[in-house]
Order: sequence, then structure tokens, then C-alpha cells
Amino acid sequence: MGGIGETLTARKAAQMIVIATLAVTLLGGVIVWIVDHDEFPNLGESFWWALQTVTTVGYGDVVPSDTEGRIVGAFLMLQGIGFITVIAASVTAALIEQARKRRNVDEEPATTAHLEGIEARLDAIERALGIESPSGDEPEKPAS
Repeated sequence: MGGIGETLTARKAAQMIVIATLAVTLLGGVIVWIVDHDEFPNLGESFWWALQTVTTVGYGDVVPSDTEGRIVGAFLMLQGIGFITVIAASVTAALIEQARKRRNVDEEPATTAHLEGIEARLDAIERALGIESPSGDEPEKPAS
């Protein structure tokens, strides 16, 4: 997915989870078909069960009866829960980042104007106190 030192973004993390979930679903379907052939007589049915399980739907129409099949099912359920969590977090992170960017753009002119006002007030105070400003300007002498 990327080289060493490459920044992991929410989008890249989501892509990695999608690929891993797809691979685990397909592999889980094949494994449960092999270990619990009585309950899953064909690959189509085992893939359907794996898809139901990883999406956490689990209709219950087909379930593994052997311990090995149940272990595969548990792994698929955990992968599905992780998949849903990462996708939700990725969407949330993207929305927060968009809101942050909008907020910074909206506030930038007001912040700049506010800082300029503060700077002008400080300059006036420095002149009134006879302090030399950082720019080297001569201060005005306070009125007597």
C-alpha cells in the first residue's frame, strides 16, 4: 500500500481494512467449506455464510456445526466489527477535517483584523511610554 515513512491517512486505512475484510471473507468461506463440508456442501453457500457473518447480519439460515467452523465464524465476526468501526471512524475523521478547514477559512480574516488591532494598540502604548518599537522607529515623546 505504500513505502516506509508514508503517512497513513484515514482513506488509506479504510482501503487497507476493506482489502483485508474482503480477503478474510473469501478465505473464511473457503476454510469453513473445507472444515464443515456437511453444513456447507458448496462454495456458494459458504461464501454467502461468510458474507453474512462479516457484515454481522447473520441470518442464521446456515451455521457451522463443527468447532473449527465456529472459530472461523468468530474470526469473521471480529473482522466485520473492525471493518464497520474503521469505516465509521474514517467518515467521521473526514467530516471533522472538512469542518476544521471551513472554520479556519471563515475565521482567518477576523483573526487577522483582530491581531492588527492589538498590534496598533501596543504600538500606541509603546509610543506613549517612550519605548522604542522593534522596528527601530523613534518613539514619540509623551505629552507633558
